[in-house]
Amino acid sequence: MGFRFFKRIGLAKGVTLNLSKSGGSVSVGPQGARLTLGPQGARISLGIPGTGLYYTTNFSLGKIGKMFGGSSEAEATGTAQTQAPGETQAAAPTPAETENAQATKETLTQLNVPDDQKALAEGCKALAEGNEDAAFSHFQNATHLADGAFLAGVLALKKERLDDAVKYLTIAANEENELGRYLANYGVDATLSLPITEGVTAHITPTAQGALLALAEAYQAQKKIPEAIACLERLQQHGPVDVVVKLSLAELWAENYSDKETLQKVVKLTEGVENESAAHAALLLYKAQALRGLGLLDGAADVLTATLRRQKDRPDELLRALRYERAVVYEDQGQTKKARTEFEKIYAEDPNYEDVATRLKV
Repeated sequence: MGFRFFKRIGLAKGVTLNLSKSGGSVSVGPQGARLTLGPQGARISLGIPGTGLYYTTNFSLGKIGKMFGGSSEAEATGTAQTQAPGETQAAAPTPAETENAQATKETLTQLNVPDDQKALAEGCKALAEGNEDAAFSHFQNATHLADGAFLAGVLALKKERLDDAVKYLTIAANEENELGRYLANYGVDATLSLPITEGVTAHITPTAQGALLALAEAYQAQKKIPEAIACLERLQQHGPVDVVVKLSLAELWAENYSDKETLQKVVKLTEGVENESAAHAALLLYKAQALRGLGLLDGAADVLTATLRRQKDRPDELLRALRYERAVVYEDQGQTKKARTEFEKIYAEDPNYEDVATRLKV
């Protein structure tokens, strides 16, 4: 999990200078689609403005293995400029970049805020300076403000202080109408890179969605699966259900429950899902597994075959996982020849994949 902190300065319409502790960068484009040029090189962020979330997929999922490595596809539900997982470290800052970083600290130092906001402002300053320990200490004294509770919570999560993370993020989630208010007054954006499943990284800001995702992550780390599921189900109430939230729920259900009711919930969750991206394809894999668990083998085979028709821009490991599941379905249907053919192809690509060697008795 990586934390990013910005002070944005508008230069012209559609152009923003992002000042952060790793140096300066310039972003060009409307909200929702931006090209950022900076010390990490060029990168594009896509999203739907207003939700405070966007996603990148560079991940493994449960037992599936590394599915999305190298994928640059974004599952978009928000806008931000941040360093994506896997990016190389920035080169030594240029004088201009050092000046930008200093400007960030000076701007935060000059903030004139009421007494009850000083701890939040000091925490922001410490975070801009790269001092997360000092920032956390200040934010702990600002949890009476939703933004302070959010930032204290995500820093506690990063420090693996899970009880504190749950306490502070619960406060933030319960004050959702106040989230982002004070940071917006300061002209400051804070973005957290947060893995919300074993393989999906969400980039969150101080919003109800961000707080609930972080809280779900904290509960998962505590092995409190029902509480994590409750957070994700609550997140569904904030508007159209995002595919990554669905994927998170499906993964939690599939890995922790195998009863008929849960399998039916997975199928219902995936109703109407089309194979639009790698994340959608992974969700359809869970749908097929649930159908197989319910004994609906023809339905499972149809879902897998339809999903496998689109292989462009789909990582090899994801395709292999879909083919493995289809082979298991074939086996359960009594189509042993089809199943063996599929298992042999998988074995030729990766002899150590799952239990294909045992199934083939090689």
